Amino acid sequence: MLSTSAAGPAAMRGGAMRVGGYILGALISVLSASLLFRHLGVTDTGSYVNALTLVAIVGAFSDLGLTAVGLREMAQRPVDERWSLARDLLGLRITLTLIGSVIIVAIARAAYSTTLAEGVALACVGLLLQATQDNFALPLVVGLRLGWVAALDLTRQLLTTLLTVALVVAGATLLPFLGMSIPVGAIVLVATVVLVHGTRTLAPTFSWMRWRKFMGAMIPYSAAIAASALYFRVSILLVSALSSSTQLGYFSASFRIIEVLTAVPALLAGAAFPIFARAARDDHNRLGYSLGRVFEVALIAGAWVAVSTAVGAPLAIAIIGGAEFAPAVPVLALQGVGLGAMFVSLVWANGLLGLGLFRTILAISVTALAVNAMMVAPLVLLDGARGAAIGTALAEILLAVVQCLAVVRGRPQLRPSLRTMPKVALAATFGLLPLAMTGIPVIARLAISTALFTACLLATRAFPPELLDLLPGLAARWRSR
Repeated sequence: MLSTSAAGPAAMRGGAMRVGGYILGALISVLSASLLFRHLGVTDTGSYVNALTLVAIVGAFSDLGLTAVGLREMAQRPVDERWSLARDLLGLRITLTLIGSVIIVAIARAAYSTTLAEGVALACVGLLLQATQDNFALPLVVGLRLGWVAALDLTRQLLTTLLTVALVVAGATLLPFLGMSIPVGAIVLVATVVLVHGTRTLAPTFSWMRWRKFMGAMIPYSAAIAASALYFRVSILLVSALSSSTQLGYFSASFRIIEVLTAVPALLAGAAFPIFARAARDDHNRLGYSLGRVFEVALIAGAWVAVSTAVGAPLAIAIIGGAEFAPAVPVLALQGVGLGAMFVSLVWANGLLGLGLFRTILAISVTALAVNAMMVAPLVLLDGARGAAIGTALAEILLAVVQCLAVVRGRPQLRPSLRTMPKVALAATFGLLPLAMTGIPVIARLAISTALFTACLLATRAFPPELLDLLPGLAARWRSR
């Protein structure tokens, strides 16, 4: 599949299904998030997000790029060599997750409180279940059976929403909310086992010799992932350390929305990653074509998300937190800019990984972490949560540019066409016009914004033809013009 002409359409359809399923789940989860934030209040919301931030750091450190590099290796290796590697990766991931969990629980107890440490411990168990499920699902990803992957993702979100609502109705305190990932993870894990049964052996293997050989090759990328984990979380940690609990609550509400949405660019770029990896091995011209088309789609999607976040921020914050969180509206609008840039950034990050440029990825990640911290810290002192949002947005834009330059340097066949950029910029400008329409409901402004954005893209013929091929009738009419 990965070497055939059917791979591209399969990845596009699968990516669309994954993004669509995730957005559907996210929209449904808005109800639970609204109830949760109101139930916990500003202070406990800050504690909740802070605990999840600590657990997310464990997840990133325990993965250390194992899933991404493993997926690259599986896309390039013969079938008979793939699943022994997957079992080794599973054993290594379980070991690292357990070690990281013990360390982060100890840190939480020393730096915060016993209650927060207990919540972090519960969430770490859920993390272990999710890490195992991610490994079991690798045959679905490599085989581009992304519809099933989308169904599993949606199931996870739906179960999380149902449990959140149930806990709010029951009047639960902070700890049960941090522990609900355990039953959710167990159910999704069982469903994944049913889907991949007979495809591969699911038992992990624990071989220090094989682990050492594999890790020796990917140490630079692992260090880059560690830096990236801190890069994404450093802003909330800096707000926690340098500003008030109220500012942390505002930033946490906005950050939580953005954190949910960051999965969308990852899903969009990740759907094409197996193709990138195979093309990087066999055909750089094909790789350049694939990167260029996905870049154009990511640019359009990222611009629309940034514009929609700016226009819809008052509604999102009102739903999530109510009037108490109103100062978080400009924070969310600013973070939306960084989220839009992330769509483009992740395309080039996947390009670097497909090419196996681990040392380049490390250098970029460490530099980005340092620049982000240096930009955010003084801005937090100057303007609290809003300053942190400005710093993270600027850092994300810079990261996208640097990663693109790193991919194309010395590889002219990978250089993307920039013809779409001015068209997308024009569409974004039109999409922001409803910000001035303060006399109408936010939902109406969002609809008008999207209509203007889309109309401008259609008028300037900015959509890649491959994207329109997903809608044959529309594509035929488009080509007949």
